[in-house]
Amino acid sequence: MEHAESGTAHGLKERAIEELKIYWIITLYLWVLLGLFTVYRRLVEAETGVIYLHYGIALIEALVIAKVVLIGKLFGFSRRFEDRALIVPVIYKSVLFGLLVMLFGVLEHLIAGWIHKQGLLGGLQEIASIGRDELVARTLMLVVAFVPFFSFCELGRVLGMKQLTAMFLSNPKAWPLREDASAHKR
Repeated sequence: MEHAESGTAHGLKERAIEELKIYWIITLYLWVLLGLFTVYRRLVEAETGVIYLHYGIALIEALVIAKVVLIGKLFGFSRRFEDRALIVPVIYKSVLFGLLVMLFGVLEHLIAGWIHKQGLLGGLQEIASIGRDELVARTLMLVVAFVPFFSFCELGRVLGMKQLTAMFLSNPKAWPLREDASAHKR
C-alpha cells in the first residue's frame, strides 16, 4: 500500500515539474514576443522615456498570459478539433487563447478599478483610456503570435514532445523519422 501511495506522489511530482517546465517555456516565448512589441513601439513612435520598466511589464504580462494558457488547457476546451488537420486546432487555439487573454485583460482592469475603490466604472474608464483599437490590435497581434507557438505544440502532441525537441536540438542524422523521409524522396 505504501508503494502505491509513494508511486502516486512521485507521479504527481513529475507532472508538477513537467507543468512548471511548460509554464516557463510559454512565459519565455511570450516575454520575448512582448518585449519585441515594446522595442517595436519604441522605435516606431520614437518614444522618449521608454525605460527598462516596460520590459519588466512585458515579463509580468508573459507570466499572466502563460497562466491563462495553462488554465485553458486544464479545463480542456482547447482540445476541440484535435482530430482534424493540424491547421484547424492551431488556428482554433490561437484565436481562442487570444480572446481569452483579451477577456482576462478586461477582467483585470475591472478588478483593479474595484480594488482601488474606483468601482467597475473606474475599471471601464481605464479600459476606455487604452482604446478599443489598441485592444483589438493587441489581441490580433497575440493571435498571430500564437500560431507558431500552437503549431509547435500541436506537432509535439502528434509526434511526441521528446521527438520534436530532438528534431529541433539534435543533428538531423539522429532523427528517428530520417529513414522514412529519405524513402519518400526516392
